[in-house]
Amino acid sequence: MSLKKKLIVLNTTIMLGLGSAFAIPSVKAESISDIQSQRTGIQSDISEAEQVIQELKKEQTKMNAQIAQIESAMKENDQKIKDTKQEIKDTEKDIDSLKKEIKALEERIAKREEVLKERALSFQESGGDVEYLEVVLGSKSFGEFVNRVGAVATIVEADQQILREQEADKADLEKKQATVEKKLQSLKDMEVELKGMQSQIKDQKAETVKMKEIVEKKESETTALKQSLENKDAGLESQIASIRENIKKEEERKAEEKADLDRAAEEVNSSNSSNDGSSSSSNDGSSSSSSKESTSASKAESSASGSSKGEASSNSSKSSSVDKPAAASKPAVSKTETSSKPSSANTGSAITAGYKYIGNSTYKFGGGRTASDIANGLFDCSGFVAWAYKQAGVNLPANTGALTSAGRQVSKSQMQPGDLVFFNTYKTDGHVGIYVGGGKFIGSQSSTGVAIANMESGYWASKFNGRVVRVN
Repeated sequence: MSLKKKLIVLNTTIMLGLGSAFAIPSVKAESISDIQSQRTGIQSDISEAEQVIQELKKEQTKMNAQIAQIESAMKENDQKIKDTKQEIKDTEKDIDSLKKEIKALEERIAKREEVLKERALSFQESGGDVEYLEVVLGSKSFGEFVNRVGAVATIVEADQQILREQEADKADLEKKQATVEKKLQSLKDMEVELKGMQSQIKDQKAETVKMKEIVEKKESETTALKQSLENKDAGLESQIASIRENIKKEEERKAEEKADLDRAAEEVNSSNSSNDGSSSSSNDGSSSSSSKESTSASKAESSASGSSKGEASSNSSKSSSVDKPAAASKPAVSKTETSSKPSSANTGSAITAGYKYIGNSTYKFGGGRTASDIANGLFDCSGFVAWAYKQAGVNLPANTGALTSAGRQVSKSQMQPGDLVFFNTYKTDGHVGIYVGGGKFIGSQSSTGVAIANMESGYWASKFNGRVVRVN
């Protein structure tokens, strides 16, 4: 091969080598940019998943607190049921004791009746009854008359005393019997209500546990999604590191090739300088021609490199448009809907009066009727409603049954804040609260104490009986 051809081949090889040395890292840099773009999207999804997990954890904490509160209410209610059963037993013992008293009293009454009969018989003559007047008028002398009058008076007074004692004993007996029977009936009614409330509390606990399981499932799914995204991100990071390592090795290899080519060029130039003048001229001409050809080859390589970069940029643009993995959807935040205005200033005050007890009260059967209970936030449902309206200057009965007639009935579709709403729990109209708007009501629930509850979904939606009373 002639020297001229060797120079042309050498220069072309150098330019191609240098061109590829810069073109390949450029393409790989574009790949890194594309992968980095994907990582940015994945990291954003990871951040969103983390937020969802935190919100679900808060919800789970809230539900755990609610379950603990429900369990506490159930424990207290169980104790009340035990105490009530004990009171029933004690009252039944009182009744047994009273029955013995009744028997003794009846025996005394029977004895008195025998005494009266004997006295009546002592005045019988010829087998017939004799009136006191006949006894007195039948005396044969004045002395006998006086004696008979005294005897009759004594008997009459004694009879009257016996009759008075008889009536007093009967009245006392009836009073004791009525008192004990009333107490027994009251305790039995209380036991029925407490058992009903216990059943209601258990239902609420079951629903809360079910909701907690749903939240835990969502948290588990979101955590799994987050882990999957983190794994994918780690894979992309590893891919970027691998590409960078390959670029580094490629640059080192190209640097070695360039050094080899430079040494070869120096050897050719050294050989060229040893030729004579004519050869030098010829070589200069050849070199000039070769330089032109090399320049042309360099331009072609530069064009190819530019084309390669264009394709890489296009691929990067297409890759960046690839859909990101779907992020875990955030749970909807419950917001109280706006509703119609309260029917009066009084009802508005009744609604807001109980806000200070939310999360700071305990359900107590028969609570809310004494200053001590109110100071300590101890209410039952009707006691709370009566207290709340009293703060607004309206007196209402502290009894669920009586509250159904505390105003005028309105339809469910016409509910306004301040209206009383009723629920069939362990009995018809077993629970009452104050409507606050947005499908919610405030009341003292056996599982939570004073709280705002949703009556459009969940437990209370299934118990709402449609009764709505507007306080006049």
